[in-house]
Amino acid sequence: MNPKYPIYIISKGRHKSRLTSKALEEMNVPYRIVVEPKEYDLYASVIDSSKILTLPGNFSEQGLGGVPARNWVWEHSISEGHERHWILDDNIRAFRRYNNDIKYIVTSGTIFKCSEDFVDRYENIVLSGFQYSSFMAYNRQKRPFIINTRIYSCILIKNDINYRWRGKYNEDSDLSIRVLKDGLCTILFNAFLQDKQSTMTMKGGNTDTIYNTGDNRMEFAKSLEEQHPDCVKVIWRFNRWHHSINFNPFKSNKLIKKKDIVIPEGTNEYGMILK
Repeated sequence: MNPKYPIYIISKGRHKSRLTSKALEEMNVPYRIVVEPKEYDLYASVIDSSKILTLPGNFSEQGLGGVPARNWVWEHSISEGHERHWILDDNIRAFRRYNNDIKYIVTSGTIFKCSEDFVDRYENIVLSGFQYSSFMAYNRQKRPFIINTRIYSCILIKNDINYRWRGKYNEDSDLSIRVLKDGLCTILFNAFLQDKQSTMTMKGGNTDTIYNTGDNRMEFAKSLEEQHPDCVKVIWRFNRWHHSINFNPFKSNKLIKKKDIVIPEGTNEYGMILK
């Protein structure tokens, strides 16, 4: 079973590694990878050209990381008539289902379809996505999802919201905070996970440009604090600067179920088998 909404991967300088692309290929999940014109031939040498979308310019030269490409993807999905779209980072090794403290690698796109069906029950879930596998410690029971928090790296976006990606750093956190401040909701699935390579541990992407500030990530963290001083502060942790976000003010954002939705009783496993 595959997702009904389109999946886009934005990628730069990673035609050799292409972790997310390989993971989706193994799962037989349809996707398109979005690259700059100057890198088209490199990606076309290892990926079916029908799965490649070429940006209308070398957006990386704008010095804004992946933000211009993300906004181009948003408009592209709207032009095709989609209600939502997935946008994935290019350094996700695998996807998993979390059940009874076991992280099962999934072999189809069913977890995408499950999460789509869940968020489509509600009027006001505008961002959703999968938790990082590394954040789910073993031997700790977790809720299947978290309401009203940051969504990152593997994101399902409702296309008709009045926002776009902005800035240079922390665009995922910034977008999440902005929609939450306006009373909308986000869902971060713990039941479904992404094995994402840690930031700054792979060549390509923004590793050698946007993220390489030479100040232990102070500029990176400070930028979000400047955008949202009411709920973000800069802290020192794990030998570098981080931003810390207080999501408590958004706990009062309540999910609004669509009036015509009928939820069947019982558990729908969508054909998934744990083994």
